[in-house]
Amino acid sequence: MLNFAEDITLLLLDDETGAMLQPKGLVVNHVLAGAVLMDLAFQSKIDADLELLKVIDPSPTGDAVLDPYLAQIVAASEELSASEWIRVLAGFGEEILDKSLDSLVSKGVLKVVDKKILWVFGTRRYPMIDDREEREVKLRILDAILSDKIPEPRDVVVICLVDAGDLFKSILSPRELDHAADRIEQICKLDLIGQALSKTVKQLHVDIQLAASSHLGHMM
Repeated sequence: MLNFAEDITLLLLDDETGAMLQPKGLVVNHVLAGAVLMDLAFQSKIDADLELLKVIDPSPTGDAVLDPYLAQIVAASEELSASEWIRVLAGFGEEILDKSLDSLVSKGVLKVVDKKILWVFGTRRYPMIDDREEREVKLRILDAILSDKIPEPRDVVVICLVDAGDLFKSILSPRELDHAADRIEQICKLDLIGQALSKTVKQLHVDIQLAASSHLGHMM
């Protein structure tokens, strides 16, 4: 079974070309940070309430994608909320993405293809070798949001992450997405870290828009 960061990494990649569907940046970094926290919560390493995130078990998970960030939380001099930890770990978003890509390559899910653009800038793409993992994630998501079943806890987490990362548009048609919007919102309220992630990313979008407006104002 893949961890949540690996699930999201697969959904960030175009199946055939291996190119990123979503540009790297603050939103992706925050979603990957949320994925790490959710994995640690599922492995009973941390727990979160409405105010604070607490360490339950400081021992390593054995997962190279997760353990560096568990160690940071364990070593922290003060307890922070889930939202604050999402912001902290978002600073390592590209590192989390790289670790997830390396792990998926080592598991035989992805392969690495190096290309050159204008013979100067190196780019690295990660086409699928075996798309079973990605298809399974997508099918679980669709089954949860297009039915009235009570979703499995892991599916709740993935749906929260996909929604925060604005990745549903690459899974659903505009009509399907419009139909499922209320269901997605309902499911995302079932997970406290998911709620914290959604709130943090929404505030991030507001901050980006305010910064852009301010920049345009100075230019005029």
